[in-house]
Amino acid sequence: MAKGFDCATPLTHISAKQFRADGFEFVCRYLVPSGWKRLTKKEAGDISAAGLKIVSVFETTASRALGGRTAGLNDGRIAIETAAVVGQPKGSRIYFAVDFDATASQMDKVLEYIKAARETATAQGYTAGVYGSAAVVEAAMKAQACTGFWQTYAWSRGRKVEGIHIYQYDNGPKGLGKLLNNVNVDLDIASGNVGWWDTLSRPEVQNPLKPGETQEVKERMLNKEDANKVIGFLKAAYEAVEQREAREELHRLANELRKASGQVEEN
Repeated sequence: MAKGFDCATPLTHISAKQFRADGFEFVCRYLVPSGWKRLTKKEAGDISAAGLKIVSVFETTASRALGGRTAGLNDGRIAIETAAVVGQPKGSRIYFAVDFDATASQMDKVLEYIKAARETATAQGYTAGVYGSAAVVEAAMKAQACTGFWQTYAWSRGRKVEGIHIYQYDNGPKGLGKLLNNVNVDLDIASGNVGWWDTLSRPEVQNPLKPGETQEVKERMLNKEDANKVIGFLKAAYEAVEQREAREELHRLANELRKASGQVEEN
């Protein structure tokens, strides 16, 4: 698990170094084109130089997602334009915030928003995620609305969703954050393919795309290391059986795993 935080206050090179010295590995900052809380190119450079990774989150107003598909397309466009300005590399992720207690009756509009934002972001080589309550994250997972999931404990009624990438677990004693290094922050932990980035290196998911392949499809491909672990078990089974049909089926399954993880099939 990686230790992180999110904040509206821009970091300086000094405060970024202080957080890194305290053991933090990433910070979530606002990828918006204007306003006091926006991430700038200079700040991104200061954060990166301090050794912190950046998680981008797009949010204008808390209930913006209720604008549905139209709002999602617009926000997705603005997000990728802003990402280019601050130096966020393609292949990394932009999380779109649903920063309110969305009800079941509002969920269709929320999902329309997330899907539209993802559609715009992935068309330009970024991946997309959602920030929200357990209910929002679960709905987005079920609908395959995006590929990144950042859950807040707020409005989640004690539930933590399996398979999330970031968990915001502390908003301070009154839900208004807590003061660390003179910055008001919320605390997070992260694991898996978070989609974070810095200005010093390319993200791990930034590999050349094959013809006709989108960044979203690439991210959903099976991890090569995991595929080869399973292939190893299939090889052991292949050696253990003598029936030709069984061996052919095991060989076929191994090749399916190779294809799913972007590897070359074997004869």
